[in-house]
Amino acid sequence: MLRLLTVTLRGFKQHKTPRLKFSTSSVMAKSKFEYVRNFELDDTCLKNCYIVVRLDGRNFHKFSDQHKFIKPNDNRALGLMSRSALSVMEELDDITIAYGQSDEFSFVFKRSSNWFKRRASKLMTHVTSQFSSSYVFYWKEYFGEQPLLYPPSFDGRVVLYPSNQNLRDYLSWRQADCHINNLYNTTFWTLVQKGGLTTTQAESRLNGTQAADKNEILFSEFSINYNNESPMHKKGTYLIWEMVNETSTKKINRPNEAETEVTVTRTRKKVTAHHCDIIGDQFWEEHPDILERD
Repeated sequence: MLRLLTVTLRGFKQHKTPRLKFSTSSVMAKSKFEYVRNFELDDTCLKNCYIVVRLDGRNFHKFSDQHKFIKPNDNRALGLMSRSALSVMEELDDITIAYGQSDEFSFVFKRSSNWFKRRASKLMTHVTSQFSSSYVFYWKEYFGEQPLLYPPSFDGRVVLYPSNQNLRDYLSWRQADCHINNLYNTTFWTLVQKGGLTTTQAESRLNGTQAADKNEILFSEFSINYNNESPMHKKGTYLIWEMVNETSTKKINRPNEAETEVTVTRTRKKVTAHHCDIIGDQFWEEHPDILERD
């Protein structure tokens, strides 16, 4: 019986299990359609240039009106802009300095930076998205229970500056713009809020006036010395990296001794805010690490 079974098994026609054949069409498809990458533009920023990404609030006149910003300057809104910029700098530490005023902020990447392989589109979109999301995220810290009625939006642009003087001139231009706009807005809203003029009348009153004329209106009619206005409003806000000492207390338990408190001081790199003149040399002499050698 066993022999018969063995013979039967030996005589049984064995069928080989067919091997599964895998299609390579997916690999071929990748090769076939990969040519579309050739349509992408090469937007690599020129080497040895400072990369400046400037953001501007889109339709912020409407946004500020609907969210009842205080005129001419709302410290809550300015603080929120600076907090959002701080978030960007902490995310991208190759940003050596940032400057902001009103609804705009400029971020300066080091000349030697290689973030995102210096691709302009990557740098601009990352800065814009980080800033915009931070503006929404930190809204309640500055406006409390006042609701955010709709999402704010910011547009961005990338500009390259090859020399230290070019970069300083750019930042000086933005600070000069801050001074011009703030002097006008301060005089305009003083005429409306304290002088009783309508916005149309105030605009007509200031038409064709120079800086000296606006200063005279503020001082002679409202006893306001523009020089005493907040530096943040007149100069804008600069964010830079600095080494900062931070002090804290720590409780220590030692054998056979009562618990004691010890003061601990640590030094770390941190983003700090400044509201000072950037056009002169003093700021740059005090912070020589911001600029790289030409």
